[in-house]
Amino acid sequence: MSTDMKRRIFLKGSLAAGAVGMAAGAGLLMPQQVLAAWPSAAFEAKEIPAALSALMGSDTSEPSTDIRVKAPDIAENGAVVPVTVETSIGGVESIAIIASNNPVPLVASFNLGQGASGFVSTRIKMGKTGDVIGVVKAGGKLYSARKGVKVTIGGCGG
Repeated sequence: MSTDMKRRIFLKGSLAAGAVGMAAGAGLLMPQQVLAAWPSAAFEAKEIPAALSALMGSDTSEPSTDIRVKAPDIAENGAVVPVTVETSIGGVESIAIIASNNPVPLVASFNLGQGASGFVSTRIKMGKTGDVIGVVKAGGKLYSARKGVKVTIGGCGG
């Protein structure tokens, strides 16, 4: 590697660290606030009802045809399963994604701002074949839809 290339890498790293330091100093980036809001009980729960209670305040959801869970029928690699949850329900507050047969079923939670459309898309890990459940909180109630996904190579240690 040339000296010019090493200098460029050093300068990029220094500028990035300086920008993060300035943002933290200005109060724009406050890691302790982010960590304080982390719902650890929900993400550590071993059962779906306990995860939903800790995250959304209720352990029961009503099945809804207004929610669409898009995921592959067969996931060749459970370590990277693309999932999309979309809803036409109005006033969506949050959307959670659950992998029913994972050791820790809650895999993602998204809090949406007022007026946001009910749409999230991400990649999740699945240890084995099971349902991917999209849970939508709107108007203080929970609604859900599910999609079965067959996993051929597990991503959670399987």
